[in-house]
Amino acid sequence: MTTDVITPSPALVMRHEALVERRRLLEQQLDNDTRIWWQRSLEQLANQPTANSLVLLSSQCRRRLGDTPVPQNPGWNLAQLARAVLLGQLLEQQDTAGQLPLLRQLFLWGDDQEKSVLLKILDDLDSQGSSLELALQAGRTNNREVFAAIALDNPFVARHYQDRAFHQLVLKTLGMGLDCGRIAGLARRHSVDLNQLALEHMEEHLAAGRNVSDSLPQAIAFKQLSPAQLQRLRGLCQQRRLPAHWLGHLLSGT
Repeated sequence: MTTDVITPSPALVMRHEALVERRRLLEQQLDNDTRIWWQRSLEQLANQPTANSLVLLSSQCRRRLGDTPVPQNPGWNLAQLARAVLLGQLLEQQDTAGQLPLLRQLFLWGDDQEKSVLLKILDDLDSQGSSLELALQAGRTNNREVFAAIALDNPFVARHYQDRAFHQLVLKTLGMGLDCGRIAGLARRHSVDLNQLALEHMEEHLAAGRNVSDSLPQAIAFKQLSPAQLQRLRGLCQQRRLPAHWLGHLLSGT
């Protein structure tokens, strides 16, 4: 007779100071009426710290706060900040063994905007990378907004992705027409292997008569290119099959 051993989920090591700063930044933007609703929302979640409570409050955020940009935090709006603060508060109130399962549940339940907020702050919710599988799952989506949330400006990717997953993320970023230069830690991952993958991606686009992404050179370590690769790129530049800025990269070796 064998007994299955259930390994408890690891506790999330959260960056509490980052969550506090988001709350401070949000509350600076609120008028009196909205502030009253916000305080009541925080109290409601504190009294009923469940996924259902969060879903209900999250659905109110956009209606109450809208898409007003936050100048001090580019790329964020008030509704996103509120959702991020509520998510952090809910996780902080859970038993450690329940945090990671709850995070997975909230990702599955969330709409595209809610998924995006969760992914954008994933490194603050889980600084040790326990939710890596969730991040990899998110990266398989064909939804541009959700994918961009994990792929762009996200330190979780830089800290916790192994090279294979990181390379796949780079190629998908290019394939979706996003700026791969915004992938956190990209320069530190430059390698001969990534060069080969990026050039293969380029050749596929050229063969199909499609434009090559302007950001693709950001994925290439030009100083590590082979003589044959350099010759090929120079030839493509002379034929004007690559944008003019490629030649600058080739001449500078960066």
